[in-house]
Amino acid sequence: MKITDQTILVTGGASGIGFALAEKFVREGNQVLVCGRRESALKEAKEKIPALVTRQCDLALPEDRESLYRWIATEYPDLSVLVNNAGIQQWMGVEDPDFYAKAKKEIAINVEAPLHLTSLFLKLGSLRTIMNVTSGLSFAPLAKVPVYSATKAFFHSFTLSLQKLVEEKNIEVIEIVPPALNTDLGGKGIHDFAPPVSGFIESIFSQLSEGRKQLTYQSSEIVSKAGQEVLGPVFERMNAAR
Repeated sequence: MKITDQTILVTGGASGIGFALAEKFVREGNQVLVCGRRESALKEAKEKIPALVTRQCDLALPEDRESLYRWIATEYPDLSVLVNNAGIQQWMGVEDPDFYAKAKKEIAINVEAPLHLTSLFLKLGSLRTIMNVTSGLSFAPLAKVPVYSATKAFFHSFTLSLQKLVEEKNIEVIEIVPPALNTDLGGKGIHDFAPPVSGFIESIFSQLSEGRKQLTYQSSEIVSKAGQEVLGPVFERMNAAR
């Protein structure tokens, strides 16, 4: 993937991994657009990185996805990179009274949105790269986030198929597989134990320069390459304290 002089959209780019990706892409000399649900977060991101172009939208809503695409097709028709990063993580059990409502929202943002955006942005003749942010939980799920883990497993599988489906269009599909990182995903303080995002970003950009199609880091590298003889014990350890 060419990492300079491109026009790039990062969904969920106002915070967490999305913001860190956007910041790095700007430093590499790209025009970067970010979208997100919260206007306050977008404003804060813009204050930190004035070069960012921001757009408020709720990717859980099909009409907002379509509006986002129409805006970019009109205002930034040279967009070459789509980064499907936006996602939410719900800590819950199947017996929670609001389990199904929360699950539907996770599925809408983590699964329906990137599928819909991918189908829309493939209409752009300028599109050359799709980057999908999955998770180490694609390979070894955490039972405390059952639907999140399942959506990321789905997205990992879809990404592998997408690589084949768009091969003839000369569109590159790259999977970013983060481990747990110190972000606010799932709620403030939940991931304070995890490594900082900065090291992860430097690592995956180094892997991009090597031409890798699956970008991993620390524990996500281990689980992405492991067989069941490794994943089984990892799953038991992760879910021992339920």
